[in-house]
Amino acid sequence: MTYQDTFNWMFSQLPMYQNQGKTAFRKDLTNTIKLAKHLNYPENHFKSIHVTGTNGKGSTSHMLASILQESGYKVGLYTSPHLKDFRERIKLNGKEVSKQFVMGFIKRNKAFFEANQLSFFEMTVGMAFEYFSKQNVDIAVIEVGMGGRLDSTNIITPEVSVITNIGLDHTQFLGNTLEAIAFEKGGIIKPNIPVIIGETQKETSSVFNDLAKKNNSEIVFADKNISEVYKSDLKGTYQEKNIRTVIQAIKILRKRGYRISQKHLEKGLLKVKKNTGLLGRWQVLQENPQVVCDTGHNREGLVYVMKQLSEQVFDKLHMVFGVVNDKDLDTIIDLLPKRATYYFCKPGIPRGLNANELKRVFNEYGLKGEAYNSVNEAYKTAVENSKTNDFVFVGGSTFVVAEII
Repeated sequence: MTYQDTFNWMFSQLPMYQNQGKTAFRKDLTNTIKLAKHLNYPENHFKSIHVTGTNGKGSTSHMLASILQESGYKVGLYTSPHLKDFRERIKLNGKEVSKQFVMGFIKRNKAFFEANQLSFFEMTVGMAFEYFSKQNVDIAVIEVGMGGRLDSTNIITPEVSVITNIGLDHTQFLGNTLEAIAFEKGGIIKPNIPVIIGETQKETSSVFNDLAKKNNSEIVFADKNISEVYKSDLKGTYQEKNIRTVIQAIKILRKRGYRISQKHLEKGLLKVKKNTGLLGRWQVLQENPQVVCDTGHNREGLVYVMKQLSEQVFDKLHMVFGVVNDKDLDTIIDLLPKRATYYFCKPGIPRGLNANELKRVFNEYGLKGEAYNSVNEAYKTAVENSKTNDFVFVGGSTFVVAEII
């Protein structure tokens, strides 16, 4: 198979949460453990950092990778979902995995995948772990896909576990209370491995403390322990919490023998985009009018993004907005500005919510605008309708952002 053939097979033959939602979710690690054995346990051949959380885990993972790269380490980075190209999920020192490796991995293991009905995510985790093992990385930063306890990445024993924060997202899988979700995400806490909590929350602190005690794991709440915040090329005031979390993680890594100077830390934070290729975090797409996109999509994420938006200076606000069809709109709609013109659109995936339905619901809440046939049509119209001093925001879903960057 060519790379395109491989790519098409991966997306059409395998269950994929990104496209299908709930039907692609797996509730145990049976297949992942089976795959690890089939691949000769590649996760045991490299050191790692494990990162989960409702918001900020992607930014935190990329910051950590950038700092480690600046410190001279050979760094693997596994994240999800991708925005433009599947290979964004698996990187080595910021460079995407080669098409040849993807093709070869699928070819070697295709019969196994089919026989065991592996999900898209299970297969991709196996690919990442084998790649990092074969490349002899010094350390890999591994971002959880969803939750933690039953996530396919949760077969690693990391140097440090990181939990950024807890919010009400993916409640149909993880539970409908902060405590329940914290328990699922706290499932990445391993015996005798230190864990960092990025944000102290009264509903979740006792859950994490109990899990840490049970595992004899040192636990540190970064927001209670770190006061300094350094600048980063990842813009948005909401990144400050992520930066504190990262600084605490670096302190733990230094204790474990990693050579990371203050200069490397500060330089790594300033070069996250260049070193890792991160996209979609308060990303400025153009000026005059200023156009910004952000992948924040749940309530906790949008709180920070909308706060950042409220601090901008402009004449008129244009909102290009789309969501997936399992999004609970009641949890986010009150956060969105009423004094804006909306351009409703449907992300180009099966899970995308129809633009006319989105318009209907938003209109009931006093958010006015028109529905468009595609993300690109909505985006193009918004920019054309904007004057020099206006502001265009693009978001609501990772998949909306992916279509315009």
